Formats: sequence, C-alpha cells, structure tokens
Amino acid sequence: MNYNTFTLKNGLRVVHLPSESPVVYCGIAVRAGTRNEAPGEEGLAHFCEHLSFKGTRRRSAVRIINDIEGLGGELNAFTNKEDTVYYCAISADHVRRALDVLCDIVFDSQFPEAEIEKECEVVCDEIESYEDSPAELIYDEFENLLFEGHPLGHNILGTADRVRSFTQQDALRFTRRWYRPENCVLFISGKKAPLSPPEGGTIDSSACKTIEAPSGAVGGASPSGSEGGAVGLGLIERHRSTHQAHVMIGARAFSATDPRRWALYLLNNILGGPGMNSRLNLSLRERHGLVYTVDSSMVSYADTGLWAIYFGCDQKDVGRCRRLVRRELDRLADQPLSPTRLSAAKRQLQGQLAIASDSREQFALDFAKNYLHTGTLRSLTDIMAHIDRLTADDLQQVAQQLFAPEQLTTLIYS
Repeated sequence: MNYNTFTLKNGLRVVHLPSESPVVYCGIAVRAGTRNEAPGEEGLAHFCEHLSFKGTRRRSAVRIINDIEGLGGELNAFTNKEDTVYYCAISADHVRRALDVLCDIVFDSQFPEAEIEKECEVVCDEIESYEDSPAELIYDEFENLLFEGHPLGHNILGTADRVRSFTQQDALRFTRRWYRPENCVLFISGKKAPLSPPEGGTIDSSACKTIEAPSGAVGGASPSGSEGGAVGLGLIERHRSTHQAHVMIGARAFSATDPRRWALYLLNNILGGPGMNSRLNLSLRERHGLVYTVDSSMVSYADTGLWAIYFGCDQKDVGRCRRLVRRELDRLADQPLSPTRLSAAKRQLQGQLAIASDSREQFALDFAKNYLHTGTLRSLTDIMAHIDRLTADDLQQVAQQLFAPEQLTTLIYS
C-alpha cells in the first residue's frame, strides 16, 4: 500500500493512505491510556477524552460539534489501556476543517470548570451502567487479577468517587504530560491530505497551522513498561446476585512484538473466535445447549498480553461447562492439527481479516494505532503471510505453554 509518512517540525508523525473514496477518515492517536495514569489518576485518561470536547480557546463545546456535524461529518473518540484516539469521518471537501477541529481538541482543550461537574455525572452514569452488567464487569476484574499492582489492570473508566475528585488542573496536568505532538500520530485515509511533508512530496501543499504550532506541549516521562502482576492464580469465586453464572478462564500471554502471538491468534480463532464453527461454540452451545454466549479473546500490549475464555451459563452447569472447555484445551495441546484442519483454519481467519479490512474506518484506526506504537505499517498481505507460515507444531507448542492447568486463572461470578 502506498502510505505517505513524514514528521512535522514539532515531532507530530503523519501517515496518509490515499483512497479514491469521497469520504475521508482522519484522526489523532495519542499514546496515552490507562497504563499512563499515576497512582490516584485511575480513570483520568478516559475522563480527559470526554472533557476534550467541552471547549478550547477558539471553540465552545457546541461549536466543536457543529463544525463537524454541521457538514454531515461524524466525530468520535475512545480510550483503552495504551492509547486514546480522536477521529472523524467527513466529506473530502471538508477535511481541512476536520483536521483543524481535531488538532484543536487534542492540543488546546481548556477543560472548563463549568463543564467538569456535568461531565462527571455523565461518566459516573457510564460507570454505574457498566457495573450493572456482570458479563462486562468480569472482564475488568479478571484483567486486574492478572495484572495486579500494574496500571494495565485498572478499569478504564475508574470509580465514581475517583472521577468526582478530578479537577481542571488534573486534566491539564495529564494532557500536558502525554498529549504532546511527538507522542501522537495524525492519520488520514482519503483522496488528499492538506499537510506538507518537510521536504515536499505527494501530499497537497496546504498546511494546517494548528498542527504546526499546537499549544500545551510540554515534556513528560514514558511509561516504565514493567509488567507486574501474577499468573496461574487457580480458582477464584465471587458471589453475586445474578441469575446466570459468568466465568472467565485465561492467562497472561504475548506482547505485540512476540512472534508467538501469531500462533495464539490462529489458536484463539479456532477455539472461540467469531465463527459459529469455533470449537467452544460447537461444544458448549450446539452439541450440549449449555450456553448462549461463549468466546475467547486475546490482546497484545507493548510488553505483555492476555488470552481468555468467557461463557455464561446456569449456575448448575458451571462444572460441566468447565470440563468441556478443559477438553477442548487439552485437544489443542495434545493433538497437532492435521494438514487439512490447519489449512481450513488459516483460510477462515484470512477470510475474516479480508472482510474486516473492507471497513475503511476500522482499517484507518488499525493502521494508525500500529504506526503509533511501532513506527511501522503492516499491510494485510504481511498479516496473511504470517498466518500462512504457521505450522501445526507452532500452534501445539503455544497451546501446551498457555493452556496448561497450572498456568490458568479462573474467575467465577455465581
């Protein structure tokens, strides 16, 4: 793919993927998330994301919305453990306006006191809604168990009491520490990008002044990258007043630079991916009718990772479901896939990836985050090649390492 990449004088990296579509997807990815919060700041990264839309020196909250939506565009943002991303979709005719708004809210938000109390209640409502859903809450508690003592284990939203304690100065301190041009990537997927590379190039020559001279850009330390936490904690039960039991089984896994993650990626899809033919879905739901939802998931961070299975079932069926899960884990650890099964598994995952890449918005978000964290751009062809190179031995070795009973932690809400 013909990406255009360059770095502006202030350190902001720019990546542009040309497209013939009349719609442009653009945004700013900031390498600041939950893991960048200091003790006492839990939930602050997400809170700053909310408040960034509430006013800059040049725009009120209403104008920020109208400047994009008034042109038919969509403006959005999200926070996760390692980054915060602000992005929009807009007609190519209005991409300059979109970039100006994005740079304004990322680099010059003022976090007005008058908006903080109102937004606190919005975030607290989000927290309370989340806590009412044990199927979602168990993921956070499980991650906190595996990364105990490290910010990666913290809930992204924080607690209501903590959020209500945040001030304008807290938000300014956090964003001045992390929302620096050199800690961000500006990404564009569209016909043209109104920016100038330092020494010319194929990008349109019109420059965005707010990008060249953002405010509030001061220094700050990088995260330590230490992992912390424990693995193989055995069985942990929490008694909750829920009709269903909710169960998580998993372990710490591989970082975003560990080559073993590719084998886990394919194993995870075989075991509990989105296809109805995943082994866990066929066993627990189709053959035995014990669950409505069962899946497995993996995430790779800069220096560690997480793999886990989730299912919800009747309280009386927890033991049986766990035994069926154990059976599938043992099959993958004890029996290498036949050439036919391995080929079919690769073909399915590659087909899923091809379909997913057809979403230009998600594709733009993916290449932006990859460039933010690694400084490289991985094509779909490269990903397919990694999958093609996997062998049955690769998968079995990872299954034996991660799926061994002594490596696993099991959390049950009952």
